[in-house]
Amino acid sequence: MKRPAYAVKKIDFKAMHETEAALSGLKLHTVCHQARCPNISECFKKGTATFLILGDTCTRSCVFCNVKKGKPEGIDKSEALRVAQAVKKLKLKYAVITSVTRDDLKDGGAFAFAEVIKCIRDINPEIKVEVLVPDFKADRESIKNVVDAKPDVFAHNVETVPSLYSIRIGADYKRSLKVLSVAKEISPYITTKSAILLGLGEKEEEVMEVFKDLVKTGCDYISIGQYMQPDKEHYNVVEYIKPEKFEWYKEKAYKAGFKHVESGVWVRSSYMAEKYNSKISI
Repeated sequence: MKRPAYAVKKIDFKAMHETEAALSGLKLHTVCHQARCPNISECFKKGTATFLILGDTCTRSCVFCNVKKGKPEGIDKSEALRVAQAVKKLKLKYAVITSVTRDDLKDGGAFAFAEVIKCIRDINPEIKVEVLVPDFKADRESIKNVVDAKPDVFAHNVETVPSLYSIRIGADYKRSLKVLSVAKEISPYITTKSAILLGLGEKEEEVMEVFKDLVKTGCDYISIGQYMQPDKEHYNVVEYIKPEKFEWYKEKAYKAGFKHVESGVWVRSSYMAEKYNSKISI
């Protein structure tokens, strides 16, 4: 399918390389590169990045995602400290931490999220931290380990509607909902967040049901964006959603009960998180 003009974004390579240079030597991964995020230069220009911990190799094989798949390497015990050093070097006020899925680890890597939060707060307790976690197989202790570290936002993405979960190999829609509901059960006051990509072949009524399901878990925020095919080896774009349609979905999401909604072609869960999570004072 031909990409319309509104779904083409110019990349500022100079800004991107400047942030890369600032991170050089720390041996860190960013989801910005791994997922081929279309917002990479815009975020890097502002000196922000979403850090990808627990390596760069995912144990699952989602056909829409560009993150490397395969057998992960061992755990890097110094990674949390290096992330904290990068946050300090970039002078961030709001840091986003995510990871590949690590089904090979007993707790799914929850300990690593907790350690990164601790290291960042040790450097500066005023820095706001958002975590975007895998599903941890909905293990309560794993979720509790991350929640107890007190991130400012606890996010887990449903990504798409239930009828399309065959493209999320190894994932389960109800399990993803459970991750968010368990986080709220453990800490009712924690801010939770999710995201969905459109253009994968979903129907309007299916998206409305996802909104309802997420709100039932207590989910506070949602990000709604356009799926962009990383390359020809990945799942095809079925539809390019028009900007005005994203505004329509935004209105519907607010009516469903979300406290804050970001909806647009280029919106991603971590995109300008410090901006659209402005209800959290930074």
